[in-house]
Amino acid sequence: MEKLFEIIHEDADLLAINKPAGLVCHPTKGDDRSSLVSRMRLHLGGDAAFHLVNRLDRETSGVVIVAKTDAAARELRKMWEGRRVRKEYWAVVHGRVMPECETIDAPLGRDEASRVAIKDCVRADGAASRTDFEVVQRFARAGSEFTWLKLLPQTGRKHQIRIHLAHIGHPIVGDKLYGGDEDLYLALVEDRLTDAQRKRLILPHHALHARAVSFEWRGKEVTFQAGPEEWFTKFLASADSGEPNGAGYVTAENS
Repeated sequence: MEKLFEIIHEDADLLAINKPAGLVCHPTKGDDRSSLVSRMRLHLGGDAAFHLVNRLDRETSGVVIVAKTDAAARELRKMWEGRRVRKEYWAVVHGRVMPECETIDAPLGRDEASRVAIKDCVRADGAASRTDFEVVQRFARAGSEFTWLKLLPQTGRKHQIRIHLAHIGHPIVGDKLYGGDEDLYLALVEDRLTDAQRKRLILPHHALHARAVSFEWRGKEVTFQAGPEEWFTKFLASADSGEPNGAGYVTAENS
């Protein structure tokens, strides 16, 4: 049977896990393995109290912090609300991103023109949102250009990284909602994605991974990090050519 999730660290107060892509955080159906919360109940016991301190989109993989006590949850949430947490993401985007590093400063709010209720967009009257990025590697694959980015979000808005990257003309590979055709997202949730649509998306999930979370805990700085899944790393490894910059990353496996 498939394991519940990869455990990065666990103690009496908190649990850090590597959430797989394709798994929602909160239950949407009765299957006891269909969400992160339901799998947490299996891991900790049905009566255990716990709190998801951060959440990731269904298709985003990576580090999720879970508080196992009410006191730990209060302490950790204060850190998140006070922006005392450093979050690092990896993404693979379409096209050749030219600045080696840059800050995307663009406010976000509801996309009132979209058929998708949860979709947001860049809009002047939106909430302030900032994302820093740096190029890890530019590469080609099957005649198309892609860029591997490291991203450090300075705010925590819904879908922030995905919207910001699409806004600068470099949507995340496999992003069904912000990649230019939102019917791909509707097809996903309605379970009607065709083989042709899957081929257009290139990857089974969007290529966004929450690589690391760092904060001060019990008097010392801690970092919880995890590598992306095999489909993500294989896509990077299949590059025809690359231009790694000085970021110090070569492949996801040995970084």
